[in-house]
Amino acid sequence: MDEKRAMAGEASKKEVERLVIYDDECRMCVTAKEGLDRLGGQADVRFVPYQSKEAARSLGNAYRPGRPDVAYLVEPDGTIRLGLDAFLQLLPGLPGGRWLLALVKMRALRPLAYWGYRVVARNRYRWFGTVEKTATRD
Repeated sequence: MDEKRAMAGEASKKEVERLVIYDDECRMCVTAKEGLDRLGGQADVRFVPYQSKEAARSLGNAYRPGRPDVAYLVEPDGTIRLGLDAFLQLLPGLPGGRWLLALVKMRALRPLAYWGYRVVARNRYRWFGTVEKTATRD
């Protein structure tokens, strides 16, 4: 009986879980993921490397082999958010996140935030380097 309850609890947790799909070959992306883990932002968020089978399954037709151009947030209902829109969904759970979200929502700053994200995403390997992998991915 306890085993059935544990399995039901695990199933319901996965139903409300959001996935952040990040580039685990990018040093900046991995460092940001580790920082978010340390902050303990939101309990309903799980990080998944883009270069995994789970990411390919979760993204479906949006998945392309190789390095991703942006990070992704997959909502429990299957909605996929890209790039800055993915991170904006995580901000309220982080220290100072509501304040930063309010700044980004300002009409004058929002285009600048999107532009900044694109510039960093495009240059992240050149500026921050890559992460060498020692283990195989699932």
